[in-house]
Amino acid sequence: MAARVGGIGANRKHPGSFFYANMAMGLHLIEACRTEGVEKVLVLGTVCAYPKFCPVPFREDDLWNGYPEETNAPYGIAKKALLVQLQSYRQEYGTRGIFLLPVNLYGPGDHLDLENNHVIPALIRKFLEAKAAKAPSVELWGTGSASREFLYVKDAAHAICEAMACYEGEDPVNLGTGEEITIKELALKIKGIVGFEGELAFNPAYPDGQPRRKLDTTRATERFGWKAQWNLDQGLQETVEWVKSVLNP
Repeated sequence: MAARVGGIGANRKHPGSFFYANMAMGLHLIEACRTEGVEKVLVLGTVCAYPKFCPVPFREDDLWNGYPEETNAPYGIAKKALLVQLQSYRQEYGTRGIFLLPVNLYGPGDHLDLENNHVIPALIRKFLEAKAAKAPSVELWGTGSASREFLYVKDAAHAICEAMACYEGEDPVNLGTGEEITIKELALKIKGIVGFEGELAFNPAYPDGQPRRKLDTTRATERFGWKAQWNLDQGLQETVEWVKSVLNP
């Protein structure tokens, strides 16, 4: 699961180091598992590996049918290359390697620095700080029209355990809820939970990233019996409470 990750800003600022770090971490780990005879290895990919204009919902068979969205392509391609490594090692060495493709993750334990964090912790922190400062508005990147799908960290952990115990295939498997929400709708949800009463100020000078993200999660259910249990409202409520506890211990 080791990775160097971040939101659109971090990916745009560090494309080279994001590619190298993620490629190197996975490359050497998988090789070490082979040489040391590790019984089974599970590697996490990323939804960023999918083509920019992938048919919605994203199906695993479409993974190679186009280039990823430019702002996170180096990260996505590095992760996708690890799938090829696992499959080729399985073919040549018999390595028991499996590969999961989680959608955008969120929940307690996420990054909170605004330089590197993802959209949900960034929104929560911005709204909490704006509420405390009685700010009239909060600036948000992009137009708000792009859609995303989010998977709560507890669901992701459960999926990883189930796959490690029950899945033996070489095919990549999506992890997600199968539900998408626009960034504007997400911001309004978090704004309401936090209790910020100011305005949303979207800045279209910044990129939206990939236009849509929504996964087909049928394969996870069929291959190892997993399905997400947490809905977005529940997960956001817990995540907001965790962020509050970190920013105001």
